[in-house]
Amino acid sequence: MKCPKCGGDIPFYDLKPNCRHCGVNILYYTQDYLLERDAKKTELESAVARMLIARIKAVFVGSLLAIFRMAFIIGAVCALMIPFCSVTFKLPFYEEKFTVGLIGIIQSYNNGLLMGLMNFFKSPLFSSATLGALVVSAIFALLAVIDIVILVVLILSFLKPDKTAKILRNASVAACIVSVAAQIAVFVCNSAVVTDTSYASFDIGFGAAACLVIHLALVFINARMIKKGVEPTYREFDPKRKELLKKVKSGEVNLDDLSLPIFESEEEYKTRMKEFEQAMEEEAAAELENELENEARAREEEANTK
Repeated sequence: MKCPKCGGDIPFYDLKPNCRHCGVNILYYTQDYLLERDAKKTELESAVARMLIARIKAVFVGSLLAIFRMAFIIGAVCALMIPFCSVTFKLPFYEEKFTVGLIGIIQSYNNGLLMGLMNFFKSPLFSSATLGALVVSAIFALLAVIDIVILVVLILSFLKPDKTAKILRNASVAACIVSVAAQIAVFVCNSAVVTDTSYASFDIGFGAAACLVIHLALVFINARMIKKGVEPTYREFDPKRKELLKKVKSGEVNLDDLSLPIFESEEEYKTRMKEFEQAMEEEAAAELENELENEARAREEEANTK
């Protein structure tokens, strides 16, 4: 065994608490050493956590534009519930309605109509209406995929705030194009592909128009955020602490060679000293209270003795 302070050899049969070479108390010295290392690691790792929280705040609620962006992205997903179009199939003693929209597609899946559309497409009575519904549904599916990608990118936007704004702007431009294509397809199917008959009718919905308006707003918001920049506000020295932690983990820097605290701003120094003074005052107050209790107990015992 070696002394943790001076490195001197200590025989296994030496059970004294102090080192025979330098006289340090081995147990307490080891505890202080480990506590000091933990304090250094905590300072560095806490900086990484604070920087992550700062990025999350910046991309979600760091500005009015960030709040609007989050609200409009959620609104874009909700707009998929608005019908893009609807097709009604009619026969004697039979009527079914298929709606191209998030709610309508879920309902059609539950009642089996969604799976039966290909059979309707083969029917001479319903083929035109079914073709229009399938075309609009395909464009709707593409728009839904883009909206899901936008939502996922927003959730992960704290990783790269500046790059995320560019990705969201470009995705919103693509969503605008798809929304226009969906609205054009709805009007074309209503006027050319499908004609109202006694067997099928094609009705126009405005879900695509709602999606277009929302995504145009997102294009504008993300363009403004790119121009202004998304800069998280970090605490002083936190970026340096993060870089130093990488060097400690890679072995470039020895944690034992660092001072404690490693970095400290004037504000952090004042806060630490204030907390230290409060702790000393609380300790002094506790000691005073114990002394008063001991004096009162001594007087009581003296009174009982008399």
